[in-house]
Amino acid sequence: MIRTRSILSLCCLLLSLQVFASGNSLLIPATGRCVLNVPAEDLSEALNTCQALAVAGDDQAQFELGEYFYTGQYTQQDLQQALHWYEQASLAGHAEAQRRLGTMFFKGEGVPASNIQAFIVLKMSAVNGSEEALDGADLVAEQMTKEELAVATQILGHIFRNYLLELQTLDGDSPFAPLP
Repeated sequence: MIRTRSILSLCCLLLSLQVFASGNSLLIPATGRCVLNVPAEDLSEALNTCQALAVAGDDQAQFELGEYFYTGQYTQQDLQQALHWYEQASLAGHAEAQRRLGTMFFKGEGVPASNIQAFIVLKMSAVNGSEEALDGADLVAEQMTKEELAVATQILGHIFRNYLLELQTLDGDSPFAPLP
């Protein structure tokens, strides 16, 4: 078994070397995706492609644009643009965009600081898969008053109840559908 895996690995390695040596890569380029870490001469075209995808609703492209404007690595930092694209991706449930947005609310970057909004968005990010957001929400909670935490918890409860009702009405196959 170990010998078979070794031979298979060696064959894959040799095949990849042969493909790259011939200049005929089997790798499919990520066309249609938003990639902004490109050489400076290609940035304008990449940015146009990314913006078109983002406007069409691609949440990953929206997140990448948010990162582009937030970090300021390739352009001057623009927190309003970053906020716009993070919000768009967040509405689609993009966990990392939600985490970044929650951090912006917590720090008051481009928006007035709001522990309540930060906590809510970070909790949504955690629900959508961001482990870092859990830590962020805990950090925010430590800064919140009891009243702020109560408001945030009430809003989250409302959001989750609406989500559960939506799941129940989608079809009868949902594990959340009401029992007969």
